[in-house]
Amino acid sequence: MGTSLSQFDLAGRTAVVTGATRGLGRTFALALAEAGATIVIVGRDADAAASVAAEVADRGRESVVVLGDVTVRADVERMLAEAVSAFGSVDILVNNAGTCIHKPALDVTDDEWRQVMSVNVDGVWLGCQVFGRHMVDRGSGSIINIGSMSAQIVNRPQWQPAYNASKAAVHHLTRSLAAEWAPLGVRVNALAPGYMRTDMSPVDEPQFQRYWKADAPLGRVGEPDELAGAIVYLASDASSFATGTVLTVDGGYTVF
Repeated sequence: MGTSLSQFDLAGRTAVVTGATRGLGRTFALALAEAGATIVIVGRDADAAASVAAEVADRGRESVVVLGDVTVRADVERMLAEAVSAFGSVDILVNNAGTCIHKPALDVTDDEWRQVMSVNVDGVWLGCQVFGRHMVDRGSGSIINIGSMSAQIVNRPQWQPAYNASKAAVHHLTRSLAAEWAPLGVRVNALAPGYMRTDMSPVDEPQFQRYWKADAPLGRVGEPDELAGAIVYLASDASSFATGTVLTVDGGYTVF
């Protein structure tokens, strides 16, 4: 097993990160690169993806950009094919692409509900199935699904029923696949962040201060870089005995 620190080393491994062009996905891609992995940057914004690729290069690691939609099976299969063509195999998958709609339940349209479920649940399922088959065939791999503390609480003051339900589905899908694929050498875990400072979370708007910051034991929201260690842990041999785990990193928010 080597020393404690050597277990976090990802040299020689390839990581695919969906939604890697901004926010948490960018953080995850750069953290895995700093740990030694080559990176497959998946997103829909070519300019933003090129910027992340430049940051990966600044860290001395190789990367390739694959543009595509995680809700389209043909795109996901192409993501795998291009990753394998570039680097030979895929060792790590981070299913990070996601979306959220803040609306009371009675105001959510069918299209809005379907949009959230399509990206947050169907996209994770397709990624797990397509890349999971590749990993099962190889007899090894680590899949990290990005869930949320919202899978176990009801957020306030905003209402977001579709998002909460989608992340609960992600957590239980993670457990289901972990149980099925553990004997086949593939680990499946989830990372559940709390309120983080990203474009998708308006953490500094006054109406959210009382609930999003003051209600957390640490009294603040998280910065994306504070998830870097968690993603490397779940991707690496440091978590070799962890599967079906939902790692919550939320400043203590869910203890209440």
